Amino acid sequence: MPGADPVRPRPRQLRVPLAPRSGVLAHRVSLPLPSGTGPLYPDGSSNHVPEPGGVDVARGKTVVVSGVGPGLGHRVAETVVRDGGHAVLGARTAANLARSAAQIDPEGRSTAHLPTDITDEGQCEALAALAGERFGGIDAVVHVAAWDSCFGGLQDADFATWQSVIDVNLLGTLRMTRACLPALKEGGGSVVVIGTQSSVAAPSEVRQAAYAASKGALTSAMYSLARELGPHRIRVNTVLPGWMWGPPVQAYVQFAADSEGVPESEVLDRLTARMALPELATDGDVAEAVAFLASDRARAITGQSLLVNAGELMR
Repeated sequence: MPGADPVRPRPRQLRVPLAPRSGVLAHRVSLPLPSGTGPLYPDGSSNHVPEPGGVDVARGKTVVVSGVGPGLGHRVAETVVRDGGHAVLGARTAANLARSAAQIDPEGRSTAHLPTDITDEGQCEALAALAGERFGGIDAVVHVAAWDSCFGGLQDADFATWQSVIDVNLLGTLRMTRACLPALKEGGGSVVVIGTQSSVAAPSEVRQAAYAASKGALTSAMYSLARELGPHRIRVNTVLPGWMWGPPVQAYVQFAADSEGVPESEVLDRLTARMALPELATDGDVAEAVAFLASDRARAITGQSLLVNAGELMR
């Protein structure tokens, strides 16, 4: 992209220290966010996406990103633009979209955005059309939008709520994918689904059976989509985050610490104790994995699920 910043050395990653406490299987949670403009690491440093360390893998590519809020969706869009691409942002909340776009791309050259509810097929089609109108097509679509605030298991389940979770997480993702297919078929491309580790391993910290089941169904659907769309050179893969440091997990740590009357560091110790690496993965780490799978560097990878979890679960 003309005027792109020169490549700079990649800075050192910030770390969340490991402590010898019992851990838990990972999953994502969504609770009311604390005040402030962004997440902070426990040492007070700002969370960030590292600078690129090589070729701009998204240069000239257009990526549709659903579910752009203050967490992972923002990081994915930020990474796309950082790597030389165009990001088309969708989410239900117009204010979140405008804020993210202004932070990522102040001059408005590399982003476009439109309020989008993925339970509405027409709105999905409108977002796909915006990508074509503004940037000439679609090279990848990344599905971050999800309903992850339904807590509990089978015995206390409200199946009407479960049905709504499935409508968003499973069917909404399929609606958005289908809306992007005409553009993706023109030159091939990539579909990257955000799943969850709790769809392949039982969580023990917070029970979210509806969320896990809906994401598990989506991971199963990925195999069929990869086979169906492969002849069009469209790849379909899933990223499975575990505990992912960013606004939702930061809010959970604060909530749990207040509820239990313990320091936040104690809650973090509990979360990191089962990680092979002495830290939590961040939403920036997950965005890097997404960017790779969306890029041509992953041209021979389809129908795969990638855990990004600091080694908490290995398979």
